[in-house]
Amino acid sequence: MNRTLFTIRLVFVVVCTLGGALVALTTSDWAGEYVRASLIGLLLGLLTVLVDVFLKGFSLRGLSAVTFGLAVGSLVAFLVGTSPLFEQADGQLVYLSRLGLFLLCTYLGTVIALRGKDEFQLVIPYVRFVPHEVDVPLVVVDMSALIDGRIVKIREANFLPSALIVPQFVVDELQVLAGARDPARAVRGRKGLDSLNRLRLLPHADLRVIESDVGKGATPEEKLVYLAQSMKAKLLTTDFALAQRAQFHGVAWLNLNSLAKSLHAELSAGECFEVELVKPGREAGQAVGYLTDGSMVVVGGAAGAIGRTVTVEVVSVLPSAGGKIVFARRIENA
Repeated sequence: MNRTLFTIRLVFVVVCTLGGALVALTTSDWAGEYVRASLIGLLLGLLTVLVDVFLKGFSLRGLSAVTFGLAVGSLVAFLVGTSPLFEQADGQLVYLSRLGLFLLCTYLGTVIALRGKDEFQLVIPYVRFVPHEVDVPLVVVDMSALIDGRIVKIREANFLPSALIVPQFVVDELQVLAGARDPARAVRGRKGLDSLNRLRLLPHADLRVIESDVGKGATPEEKLVYLAQSMKAKLLTTDFALAQRAQFHGVAWLNLNSLAKSLHAELSAGECFEVELVKPGREAGQAVGYLTDGSMVVVGGAAGAIGRTVTVEVVSVLPSAGGKIVFARRIENA
């Protein structure tokens, strides 16, 4: 990409230089001034490239914000300049006043639009200014939710139909984490990037990675809360501290841990289910398995089935300090 840009810039400077020489060739006032005209063309080309270099990192969203600010500022300057306030003034004074108004209003409009570009999101049509997509529910996803990975299974099951918004700085954080020297941190980063890539491949998943320049000095948590607040979106996270911050600012948050707990079946006597038996129990003939929520299942008369998945019937459920213990019997013919 850098080589391509360099080639384009070089060609542009050469064309500007040749254009200057062509002006000297076709314009009588510049007859014989080939060197000076070519030098002027070269300087203009270099100045344009220099401006291009200074604008590096200026996003399309920033350009749309500048355009919006200039349009609003120009409109305000026109309305004030054509008002009765200037009807009785001197012609030169009117001209200078209107010029000052134009410069002032366009500058203020541009600055205000740039500061608030993440609030109106002209280049993100699912936020505002495009009525047919305003009703799409939005969920801002943080790094912890991607590292957790359960969001992929949820989307594979066609739950959570909202559009998933992943800020670019979250992706950058995952890349930094994946390149860390600490093996544990690197594994977490790679797991988060893997979840992001798997979400991209899901045909029904609405995943949108967005650029955001919100508060360059702000922490990632502050940026996430501000984005969710400005987009009127929910925040998906497993970080309890971040969730509390979001709740304080009036941002609704989705807790994957609470979702997992709510999906655990409430077992009662007589119900049947399958469980994998992993070890012998305390009493003779007993085998022990575990539910997805960590609850222990004690199956009588099933010691010979350890290492297999069997169908059992609940006999009783006993609450315990660690959750609950389910006593069951094996259904032989299942």
